[in-house]
Amino acid sequence: MKVLGLIGSPREGGNTEKLVNAIIEGAAENGADTKVYNLSKLDLSPCKGCMTCKAEGECVIDDDMQELYEEVQAADAIVLGSPLYMWEITAQTKLFVDRLVAFVKPDFSSRLNGNKKFVLAYTQGNPDTATFKQYFDYMEAMFGFLHFDVQGSIVAAGTVAPDDILAQEVVLAEAKEMGKNL
Repeated sequence: MKVLGLIGSPREGGNTEKLVNAIIEGAAENGADTKVYNLSKLDLSPCKGCMTCKAEGECVIDDDMQELYEEVQAADAIVLGSPLYMWEITAQTKLFVDRLVAFVKPDFSSRLNGNKKFVLAYTQGNPDTATFKQYFDYMEAMFGFLHFDVQGSIVAAGTVAPDDILAQEVVLAEAKEMGKNL
C-alpha cells in the first residue's frame, strides 16, 4: 500500500505538518510505503478553467502538479492537511484541490485508477473543534463527489504556536490510529 501525505501549511515544522506526519507514521507502522510533499514548496499554478483536462484527460499547465497527478494515481490513500485561514483551507491547499478537476470526466465519472482512501487533517487556532464542522462536512462531501473514498477528518483545535499540537497527545494518537487503519 502507498500512502501520500500532502501538507498545505506555509509554516514548516508546524502543527499541520506534525498532524499529517502522525497519520503517515501510523500507516508506515502497518507497512505502507509513504511519501510526503509540502505544497508550499511546490510550483503550483491556479486552474485556468480551460477545461482541456475534461476533454483530453490531462492538465495543460506545466508545473509541479504534473508530479502530484502521478503520485495521486499511484497512491492507495491520500492524507491532505491544512490549517484553517479565514474559515477555509490555505491558498496553497486550494491550488491543489482546484486542479483535481482533471480527474473528473465530462460525465462526472472518475479518471482515478481505483479506490483512493482519503483523510482530511485540519489545524485551527480556535479551541472549539465544532466551530468549523459545517466546512469540514462540506470538504468531505466535495472529495466524495470527486470519487475519493473519504475515511474522515481529524481536527487539532487551539493550535496557534508551532508546537501546540505536541500537548494534544489524544489527537496525535487518533491521527496515528487513522494512519494504521488506512
